[in-house]
Amino acid sequence: MLKVLHDPNYFEIQIQYSEINRDTTGKVYFVDYDFRNNPDAYFYPASTVKLPVAILAAEYLDSISSVGITTSYKIKGDSVLHTVEDDIRQIFSVSDNEAYNRLYELLGRDYINAKLDSKGISPMRISHRLAIENAGRQQRDTLVFYTERDTLYLGGGKDSIIENLQIKKLQKGIGFMRDGALVNEPMDFSEKNYFPIEAQHKLMKRLFFPEVFSENERFSISENTLNRIKKNMHSVPRKSGYKEDEFYDSYGKFFLYGDSKDRIPEQFKIYNKVGYAYGTLTETAYIVDEKAGIEFLLTATILVNKNEIFNDDTYEYEEIGIPFLAQLGREIYLQEHEK
Repeated sequence: MLKVLHDPNYFEIQIQYSEINRDTTGKVYFVDYDFRNNPDAYFYPASTVKLPVAILAAEYLDSISSVGITTSYKIKGDSVLHTVEDDIRQIFSVSDNEAYNRLYELLGRDYINAKLDSKGISPMRISHRLAIENAGRQQRDTLVFYTERDTLYLGGGKDSIIENLQIKKLQKGIGFMRDGALVNEPMDFSEKNYFPIEAQHKLMKRLFFPEVFSENERFSISENTLNRIKKNMHSVPRKSGYKEDEFYDSYGKFFLYGDSKDRIPEQFKIYNKVGYAYGTLTETAYIVDEKAGIEFLLTATILVNKNEIFNDDTYEYEEIGIPFLAQLGREIYLQEHEK
């Protein structure tokens, strides 16, 4: 951890941490701390973008009386049935890209970005699907929902064109791999998803402490749906039926336990989403120790790409990135424990 903190600029570290305090009436207030938090310094958010899309998909279906997250649907032209609830489970259990892409087809980037902005979750910009050809295409697929009485067609439509971001650090590295060949120039992230830690932290506050915010800044989700989302957020893969030897408890939980494959103690509830791609590791989490009565919010990102070649799958995740985030979580936890 000291190695990383001795050169935070090289590792492009950004951290935001919030103490959660309550007055004598139970009213929540935050004490926020930042370390190199800079929304103008771009990092690739990877799968953390699945968090707002999952929540907005649930909110969207909650607004339609005839459907919900348990309603069966399929992509038009396909035969495989899904539910949004199962998509959400897959997103939080094993960070499934296809589940995210289906919800992206349902909502589209214009809707996603407008909704998040209206709730004060900014700056940010979702622009594309994940791990698929032509990920930023404007035309979206239609989803066919099957209700008890009718068939409902949702999604589809055409989104606006992706505009280039206008912030710093959009050109990264000395080269990148494309179609198996090395391109000797920086990789351009100007059309990629943009979800800085400040926006991630704002989202988590609104999700878990809506009473602190005005009604128009909250997610309009039923208590039942919200509880289902939260359960999936803190759950671990084995509880969703995934094999523990491959999908261990910390598979998608880096803070505190990321450098261990042991089971996470039941007293800990880590409501989170991680993302890792192009050498960047990011996590946003609401961490609760039910036994000790400890709770806090933590969001952080780190870049571990020693050779400065992007898209080559040669990154120091296990050696540097995950151990750093695990230790960071433990350090904050110890600070909370000593309060």
